[in-house]
Amino acid sequence: MANVKLAAVRGMNDLLPAQSPLWEWFEARVADWVRSYGYQQIRTPILEHTDLFVRGIGEVTDIVEKEMYSFEDRSNQERLTLRPEFTAGTVRAAIEHSLTYDGPKRVWSMGPLFRHERPQRGRFRQFHQVNVEALGFAGPDIDAEQIVMLARLWKILGITSARLEINCLGQGDERARHRAELVTYFDRHQDALDADSTRRLATNPLRILDSKNPAMAQLLGAAPQITTYLGDASRRHFDGLQELLAAARVEFKINPRLVRGLDYYNLTVFEWITDELGAQGTLCGGGRYDPLIERLGGKPTPGVGFGMGIERVIECLTQSGQVDTAARTDVYVIHQGGATATSAFLTAERLRDAGLDVICHAGEASMKSQMKRADASGAEFAVIIGESELASESAAVKPLRVLPSGTRAEQRIVPLQNLADTLVDALDGAEVEPEQ
Repeated sequence: MANVKLAAVRGMNDLLPAQSPLWEWFEARVADWVRSYGYQQIRTPILEHTDLFVRGIGEVTDIVEKEMYSFEDRSNQERLTLRPEFTAGTVRAAIEHSLTYDGPKRVWSMGPLFRHERPQRGRFRQFHQVNVEALGFAGPDIDAEQIVMLARLWKILGITSARLEINCLGQGDERARHRAELVTYFDRHQDALDADSTRRLATNPLRILDSKNPAMAQLLGAAPQITTYLGDASRRHFDGLQELLAAARVEFKINPRLVRGLDYYNLTVFEWITDELGAQGTLCGGGRYDPLIERLGGKPTPGVGFGMGIERVIECLTQSGQVDTAARTDVYVIHQGGATATSAFLTAERLRDAGLDVICHAGEASMKSQMKRADASGAEFAVIIGESELASESAAVKPLRVLPSGTRAEQRIVPLQNLADTLVDALDGAEVEPEQ
């Protein structure tokens, strides 16, 4: 065992320092974006009781049947599962803590999820999502709000390839009639079904409509459509959604084959899709799930939400190349070792007290080598403390970046007592005269 090379679990990837700035950039904009719509963060455990997902997602879904990471705890008294999706846990928390007792709530989450799928481009066994939920709102206006807020996010991120597809799944009785017709239809064409669709025919026939098998395209195109079975209330809800999207000038396409793999959805479903990621082109999917809260033991309460795959959005941002995520810091402090290293260490702390981001060189290296590291760090300035600067209680300040004119400002000597103010002014764009 000692000679076995250790590596990450298949489908669970490391996020390295060179990659993290783009994630941090994205996460910061998401936090501002959800806040602008009045959503508050909720953080639920990564581990939940397995029964939560069996009851919430449904026993005959692919997630519960094949993809969940479930195990007995050490006492063999509880069966637990790494969360495969956010909504069930959010609803469980809302019921347990009576979140909607005093009125509807807008909440959001961000973090890792786990599904034992075949790893491929845009699909991993540990993946990350932004999840947004609105609990206690019944009308199409909140459905529209969530779709429009996503349209706003794509603009914030500079993603121009996302397109919107919507559908209405109706209510339970309408879906039941549609399901029965689907089963009859596909029974008549079993010879045209692939293996996955044949299996789903007996468990979750709606998912057959979600097949990406091109050999089945003609068969699926002629299948009964859910919109044929919608009652008046469902049609009004769907019409209201379309009117609000049109008023907000958000373009959409009605896709009668758009379904959800989780069986708690009703009425509105939607997806934002891109062609830039190949077969795994869904950036975000969601919809309304009014039956779920009651199913999990709460009082009947409407709900609507969506999940956004962070890895897929990050890949879109990477391909666009529009986001500059090069390493950045304000100051890199260089020294000659010995007493100058102590002075540099304390100077770096004083600069951090002033609100600056500072890297202080650690260890021994030549001044030339340290300057190379300072330049590679993305720092705006190098602060140099050598023997002569130590003796005069000063530091050399060397600009590292090119000015708009195409030149670099000259190095100057600054007393240590003025160093923080000088650098703050310089980083704010003020002209700073060299000390005499």
